Amino acid sequence: ALAGEPVEGGNPVIPLARRLRAAAGPGAPAVHPGATSQDVMDTALVLLVRTAADVIGDDLAACADAAAALAAAHRDTPAIARTLGQQALPTTFGLVAAGWCAGLDRARVQLGSVVAALPVQFGGSAGTLAASYPHGPAVADALADRLGLPRQDVPWHTERTRIGELAAALGVAAGACAKVATDVVLLSATEVGEVAEAAPGDSSSMPHKRNPIAAITARASARRAPGLVATLLAASDHEHQRAAGPWHAEWPALTDLLLATGGAAARLRVSLVGLGVHPGAMARNLALTSPDPTPSHAGDLVDRVLARRP
Repeated sequence: ALAGEPVEGGNPVIPLARRLRAAAGPGAPAVHPGATSQDVMDTALVLLVRTAADVIGDDLAACADAAAALAAAHRDTPAIARTLGQQALPTTFGLVAAGWCAGLDRARVQLGSVVAALPVQFGGSAGTLAASYPHGPAVADALADRLGLPRQDVPWHTERTRIGELAAALGVAAGACAKVATDVVLLSATEVGEVAEAAPGDSSSMPHKRNPIAAITARASARRAPGLVATLLAASDHEHQRAAGPWHAEWPALTDLLLATGGAAARLRVSLVGLGVHPGAMARNLALTSPDPTPSHAGDLVDRVLARRP
């Protein structure tokens, strides 16, 4: 019922409050006093984001841990660096993996920081807490404490910088996953053969193929993120004290962005855990242009990344 009824009022809280009042009987006056629909929707959004971010953060941490393990195991494994699609100078696979780890860790920490700061929303119809006077701020603080959320400074019905920061953090996390997934796809190419997923996908018509399908689907999920981030940033111009349209545009864009980033992190985790590394192929490819690897600080840089992990 709630899936269809919001069309009339523009959000699901209106029919929800109506049904709750009907179910409350004599207690109906205690349902939804002093609040407005956006208070419920935004606070529910914060709670949903925290739950989703826990899952995404766990996957990002597992990805970073897997990359760190690869970096440590292959700290001194020679490989060729590639710039502009061409062989460049020698590096080590450990340093490549350390770069993956650093990006994933940074994205995870930033996302966690942004999500942890999302506060309760409680402002009433015009953001003045008028219907809760003279106890409005205390009610808002009590609600935040009851839900385990940060207290608001002022209601943020149309001040959406927090949503912009969240969108950016999710987009950056998706991008961190996409970078690693792209490298895995390229390094898994038949003629390169430097890495291979533990459980590659097959083909319906070419039995010889070993597709890095987890990395491929991670890339696919991450590719959706920038457009969704753009939609959320474009919807930041909420007018006056309550927006007519931009707020509503946030809902599907943000839930889809959580799905896209979460999908990228989950699939990259599958790709990196147990990723096979082939030093022989790396040596073969290295010999094409750099038969004698020159000394570098690759190993020192790996040690630095691993020592400074959050």
